[in-house]
Amino acid sequence: MKKIIVIFKVSFIKMITNGIFFLFLMFVTQGKASNYVKIATIGHKPPAFDIEMEPGKIVGKMIEFWHEQFAQVLHDRPDLIVVPEACDRPAGFPWEKAQEYYKVRKDQIKDYFASVAKKNHCYIIYSALREMDDGSWRNSSILLDRNGQVAGIYNKNHLTIGEMNHGVRCGTKTPIFECDFGRVAMLICFDLNFDELRLKYVKEKPDLLIFSSMYHGGLMQRYWAYSCRAFFVGAVASLTSEIYDPLGEVIATTTNYFDFVVTTVNLDCRLAHLDFNWSKLKTMKEKYGRHVTIKDPGFLGAVLISSEHETITADDMIKEFQIEVLDDYFQRSLDYRHKPGNIE
Repeated sequence: MKKIIVIFKVSFIKMITNGIFFLFLMFVTQGKASNYVKIATIGHKPPAFDIEMEPGKIVGKMIEFWHEQFAQVLHDRPDLIVVPEACDRPAGFPWEKAQEYYKVRKDQIKDYFASVAKKNHCYIIYSALREMDDGSWRNSSILLDRNGQVAGIYNKNHLTIGEMNHGVRCGTKTPIFECDFGRVAMLICFDLNFDELRLKYVKEKPDLLIFSSMYHGGLMQRYWAYSCRAFFVGAVASLTSEIYDPLGEVIATTTNYFDFVVTTVNLDCRLAHLDFNWSKLKTMKEKYGRHVTIKDPGFLGAVLISSEHETITADDMIKEFQIEVLDDYFQRSLDYRHKPGNIE
């Protein structure tokens, strides 16, 4: 009898342990798919001040300004807030006067941004001019994490001639920052014009491209999104700020009435060409229904596959139905071109 009771106890404990382990597996697999990220972009340019105003007072006024800007989006509880290039430079100040202000400002505004990030448990991009120890300057975007700590710094690689003439130096690195929701790359304003930088990011395959700027760039924004197979978040001072999906399509935009916008993107997605995939896409949709989205922009020949499932990723679905992703198809086409008999 005792032996039976002991066996029962052991079996019961195993059942409980296995059950807990199963729940643990369910827990850790949650969030691997349908990777939703809420993003806010603010496109308001910094205010103008009396050029004779004491720099310390300007710093206080600038913090008040950004307090008002953040208040417009924080109620939506974004994961990431993006602001324009030189977000705390007083409008219209000549370089000499701006330098006086920067030397008083130091890290005060960055520290305020960090306090907002920590209090609201979100990432914030602080894009501003920084003086280095050797007296030179950098035009930088600083990624602040959910604890208000500096998670990474990107220095603008491609400065304008005017910036360089003022002692601002070009950055040389193109870091990819690992956030808890995905991989982030940055660019600033004039960077948008240079393929050298874009092609580096094409190889790195970030999930998000963050563009802080005073210049819009027109079609280049959508091209960068499609070329890098990434979501593109623009924050452009005084002009339209847009968020693009990896197809290069606008999914959110500021307007002439509102210079901020908040939207949710799903980073669990992949691009696939329609060639050789038509029937596979149809079968995948039949099986997963509302748990998968297949977005066709028309004319491009490529679609965006997004997993809306809690535990099955877009990659899982693509593997299950042997769907060839876009870049693999393009590479296969290039390789096929060089086979004997295929070139004149």
